[in-house]
Amino acid sequence: MPSDRLEGHRCGPLKGVAEVPGDKSISHRALIFGGLAAGTTNIEGLLEGDDVLHTAAAVRAFGAEVERLGDGHWRVTSRSEWRSPDAPIDCGNSGTGARLLMGAAAGWPIRATFTGDASLSGRPMERVLGPLRQMGARTEGSTLPVTVHGGTLTGISYDNVKSSAQVKTAILLAGLRAVGDVEVHEALPSRDHTENMLRAFGVDVEQEGGTVRLGRHRDMVATDVIVPRDPSSAAFPIVAALLVPGSEVELPNILINPLRTGLITTLKEMGGDIEYRNVRSSGGEQVADIIVRASTLTGVEVPAERAPSMIDEYPILAIAAACAGGTTIMTGLEELRVKESDRLSAVAEGLGACGVEYQEGKDSLTVRGAGGPPAGGGEVAAHHDHRIAMSFLVLGLVAERPVAVDSAGMIATSFPTFLPLMRNLGADIR
Repeated sequence: MPSDRLEGHRCGPLKGVAEVPGDKSISHRALIFGGLAAGTTNIEGLLEGDDVLHTAAAVRAFGAEVERLGDGHWRVTSRSEWRSPDAPIDCGNSGTGARLLMGAAAGWPIRATFTGDASLSGRPMERVLGPLRQMGARTEGSTLPVTVHGGTLTGISYDNVKSSAQVKTAILLAGLRAVGDVEVHEALPSRDHTENMLRAFGVDVEQEGGTVRLGRHRDMVATDVIVPRDPSSAAFPIVAALLVPGSEVELPNILINPLRTGLITTLKEMGGDIEYRNVRSSGGEQVADIIVRASTLTGVEVPAERAPSMIDEYPILAIAAACAGGTTIMTGLEELRVKESDRLSAVAEGLGACGVEYQEGKDSLTVRGAGGPPAGGGEVAAHHDHRIAMSFLVLGLVAERPVAVDSAGMIATSFPTFLPLMRNLGADIR
């Protein structure tokens, strides 16, 4: 990015095709699973953002051969066993990468130390380390740097109280080499990409109600993976197209797994004109082409149980709510406190800086919409959080006055093509 500070300015209609990057959650898993599976895994459509590139380097450090063959095209060939890395594993800004890699490493009789940037080093890792210790791993540290001593694991029956897909995945990956039953219970379903992909790699995964269980066959066999496009990245051009009058934008090949589409469900409830076309299956996941047209939105109450399916999308939902008529109430947001930033406070502060009325609770956010363009004009502290930066740049496209974010460089962690993509649609971001 040419500058770390960017401004979104009010613009004309957004038009065209928005080809967002590959899904970040699936990209992390494709690399790690490829590194665990016997044989060679070819991956198409991999997100080449900073977070995923750190995971690629980590899988290589554990002994797999990881090659980039072209744009989004990667090949992973595993060795028979993972080895202790020669240096600490740098996970950058990625909580997903760190937690999944800890689970995968715990299954092997190796020692690995995990580090990250300042933001990731403040995020909780005990939620993963606790169950790994119950399975027999030894750990040092509760925030990064963390060291995991793996091997000789036993089974576990674990209540995943926070419905965290990262915790569930870490347990299942460690469980691939554990002796005994391995099962995770959830009151609310978390993302099921891991279960879908484990099956594609030949692992027996059983599901009964809110319980996910590893079956008898746990050996992974390499397979080809086509990564669908990321609905969390698509959220930004989707909301921008809804808010900027006269807009119509097409987003091809977007993942529409029902455990990832809480934002789209909510935007439709608010009156958003969002259409699925050419719904199809790809690699065990549902995808579709999405057409979005400018719409008049109305505030809604978002049920707390929807949070796991849209936890990363609340910042951009708050922008839609700021422009909607009436009040939008969001609850069950405690997980936003421990993301790349305290996202709940960061969003609230940004809304206030732009003249939007809000009320922040311990785990809730209420936004009183302007029923049109908010005042804008704020200088928003992004707290080096990519989703905060992108959300408020979208607000600038529709607000009365430009909206600035103080740090936008971190956008590259998940959406390295955000700026050119939005500008090609007609967005005025400077």
